[in-house]
Amino acid sequence: MALPMLLDDALTLTETGVALRVSLPWIRSMPLAVVTGLEVSIDGEPLAVDAVVGGRSVPVTALAREDGWWFLQDRLELRSDRALSPGAHDVGLSFVLAVPYLQAGPSGPLMLPFRTQRVLVARAAASADPASMDAARLGTTDAAHQASASPTSLPAGWTLSASAFNWTPEVIRAERTAEDIAVAVVADGVSPTLEIEAGQVWRTFPQPSDAEVDRLRERLTAAGGAVTIVGASLDDWALPARRRSEAERRGFLEPQLRAAARLGARGVRVPFGQAGPELLRRVQPVLDELDIVLFEEIQGQQTLDEPGTLANLELLEELADPHVRVLIDISMLMPSLPPTYVEELRRGAVEEKLAVRLEREWRAPETHAAVLAALRGGRVPPAVHTLFMNLLVRFGRSEVSDLEPLLPLTSAVHLKFWDLDDTDGRVSRPIADIGGALRRTGFSGSLTSEWGGHEWLDEDPTTMTRAHLDLARRALAEASVPAV
Repeated sequence: MALPMLLDDALTLTETGVALRVSLPWIRSMPLAVVTGLEVSIDGEPLAVDAVVGGRSVPVTALAREDGWWFLQDRLELRSDRALSPGAHDVGLSFVLAVPYLQAGPSGPLMLPFRTQRVLVARAAASADPASMDAARLGTTDAAHQASASPTSLPAGWTLSASAFNWTPEVIRAERTAEDIAVAVVADGVSPTLEIEAGQVWRTFPQPSDAEVDRLRERLTAAGGAVTIVGASLDDWALPARRRSEAERRGFLEPQLRAAARLGARGVRVPFGQAGPELLRRVQPVLDELDIVLFEEIQGQQTLDEPGTLANLELLEELADPHVRVLIDISMLMPSLPPTYVEELRRGAVEEKLAVRLEREWRAPETHAAVLAALRGGRVPPAVHTLFMNLLVRFGRSEVSDLEPLLPLTSAVHLKFWDLDDTDGRVSRPIADIGGALRRTGFSGSLTSEWGGHEWLDEDPTTMTRAHLDLARRALAEASVPAV
C-alpha cells in the first residue's frame, strides 16, 4: 500500500528498550482520540507499549482521552522497556481509526481497521526533522517539460490546476515538509495554480494559524503561484463519539474558511450535502463577508436519484447563492475500472470470476450485485478489504447526461484519475464529456487534476500529474471547440 504505517526507519533501539514510530495511514491529520485498539507484536510476541505525547508517556488505551492532534507528517512514537537485539525483526501493528467526518450509522463515525506486518531492522535512534530537510528542489523549474507541454488553449475563464493531494504518500514520508511539497508544485513548473488540503499542509489544522497561512501564501506568491481551493473538513463527530451541535460544526468549519480567504483562495471544499441547510445558512454571512465560495463536492457513486442528494440539490437551487456552488468529481463518470486497480485486487486473491466481471462489465447492475455479495459473504480477503470498498464508494457509473441538473450550479471540477492507461478513452473520455457539457452551460472556474491511484500505485506523483495535465489539456481543448 502507498499509505504506509511503518517506514523503513520505524524501529529503533533506545537506552531503556525499543521505540516504534508509526505513520498515520490517512489523507489528513486526525485527533489522537480516534486511535483505538492499538496492538504491537515483535517476532510473534505481543509488545506492551505506551505512546509518547508531548513528552508524556500515555497508555495507548488512554489515547481516546487525549485532546491533541496527530499531524500527518508526524509519527506517533510507541515505547517499550523490553530489550531488543539489533538487526531484523518481524513487526506487527494494528489499530482502529474512528473517522470523525465520515458516518457509519446513526450512532457514531466510521471505524476503519488497519493492520500491517513487515520486517524492520532495529538500529540506534537518529533524529530527523522534515522542517530541516534540504529544499534545494524548490525553484528549479523544469524548462524542458514546459517547452514540450501541449500548446492547446482552453476557453476564457477555465483554469487547469493540480491538486497537492496527488503527493499524499510523499507528505506521509515527511522527507520534505508538506508546505515545501505544495510550493514545489508551482516552483517546479507542474502547475501555477493548485488545490491544497488544510489537514495536510497546516500543522495548526483545524484552526490554521495566521503565521502558517501567511508563510504559505508568501512562498507561493514568490514562486508565481496561487491556491484555487482549500480542501476543508467538517468533523461531525467529537470523541468519545458525540454528534457536534450546529454551533459546534460552524465553530469547526469557520477557522478553515477564514484561513482560505487569508490565503487568497477562491473557496473551500466540503462533501456534497454534508453541511445541511442549517449550517449552510449559518455560514452564509461568513462566506459573504470573506467573499469566498463553499464548494460542495459530489463524487463517486453519488447519484441525483438518491433522496438525500436530490434534497440537497433543491436546497442549493433555493439558496441561489453564488457563494455556495457545486464541484463535480468525474469519478462519477468511469466507463471502466482502472486496470492497475483490478490487478491489485487479483494480487490480493480476489476471486478471478469477480475480477473478470469487474474488468468487462463495470457498469452492469449485476456487477454491483456481485460486489455486494462478495462483501457480505466474507469472500473479500482481509489484505484488500479497504481497497475493495472503493467499488462501493469512490468509483461511479453515471453518464454526463445524468449531471445536467448540477451544471448551472457548478464552478469547479475534479478531473479524477487513477492511472494513465487510456485504452478506449478510459481516462480522456470522461474529461472530454464533462468539458463539452461545461462549454454548453457557460462554465467558468477551475478544473483540477486529482490522482487517487496512489492508494495502490507506487509511482512518482510529479510525473503522473504532468502527464495527466497534458492529457486533460488536450481532451478539454477538443471538447471546448464548438461544433460546426
